[in-house]
Amino acid sequence: MKLILASASPRRAEILREAAIPFTVLSSAVDETPFPGESPQDHVQRLASAKAELAAARAVGPAIVIAADTVVTLEGRILGKPRSSDDARHMLETLSGRTHSVVTGVALIRLPDAEQRTFVETTLVHFDKLSEEELNRYLATDEPYDKAGAYAIQGRAGRFIPRIEGCYFNVVGLPLARLQHSLNELGWSED
Repeated sequence: MKLILASASPRRAEILREAAIPFTVLSSAVDETPFPGESPQDHVQRLASAKAELAAARAVGPAIVIAADTVVTLEGRILGKPRSSDDARHMLETLSGRTHSVVTGVALIRLPDAEQRTFVETTLVHFDKLSEEELNRYLATDEPYDKAGAYAIQGRAGRFIPRIEGCYFNVVGLPLARLQHSLNELGWSED
């Protein structure tokens, strides 16, 4: 049974490759605008399910489609990908010296029977207080601009994160251990 990653995220693909999990990519784009009053958990689960359903409609089984969506949240507010340098600066200033949550929704659909598994994983991330020099140096790189919350824990921003509580891979974009558990429930094996 093949695995299909319904994502164009290079970080999710890298997590699977490094874990020696074979997959193909069939990306699915959906409107990621949060609904009014939607919680971060409901938001990521809705988007992950929508991405999985779009990919499953185009995929040929037997396969398991994997889709995910990740957001950074602080005090219930979603911090998406920055739209500009000023937006990235504001996000990082907001996160500086505080603890925030990274929330990932994951949806899996087994084909051809359409059996599904979904879950939400949350990791707490402790961010150091950033100096103006550190902030300016980080903003001068390309790293903040296509990442939720304007940072990448696996990159230069890892220097600002003294500890996390929960799954590291969740912060990167795909909670690996929970994913493996769901794949096992759906009958996937590496053989």
